[in-house]
Amino acid sequence: MNKKQILFIIIGIIALLVFQVKVVMPLVYDIAASDLFLEDTGSEKNRMSTDTEMTNRAFEQCNIYIANETFPEHTLTFAERPIGAFALGNYEYIINSELEILPANDAAYTQKYACKIKYLNKDDTSDISNPDNWSISGISGLSN
Repeated sequence: MNKKQILFIIIGIIALLVFQVKVVMPLVYDIAASDLFLEDTGSEKNRMSTDTEMTNRAFEQCNIYIANETFPEHTLTFAERPIGAFALGNYEYIINSELEILPANDAAYTQKYACKIKYLNKDDTSDISNPDNWSISGISGLSN
């Protein structure tokens, strides 16, 4: 390769970088900021703790799951209301609460937990009490 060819390669690479920065990236940012990727589900996110029918049912379903799957051999007393119930949008919720655990041969103790749960039937809220319509993504704060 001679010096002219190397110079053309370097100029070509610089031209491609400038084209990407000045043309391609602004176009990508405009597309990402548009409504193209926006999914309107009717379930809006809320950064504040809310007390709605959906968050109340999510709280109940988390408690049912914990009682049946996490501590089936213990006596549990759940809080009447969650400490916090947050709507993440797209019918996903974070429930923060606490429960009292009474093991068979030990003293009772209280544990706080967080439960991430999703309602699977989207806009059809006619059967929100059915546990089959909910999916637990994770529970943290509880240990056997």
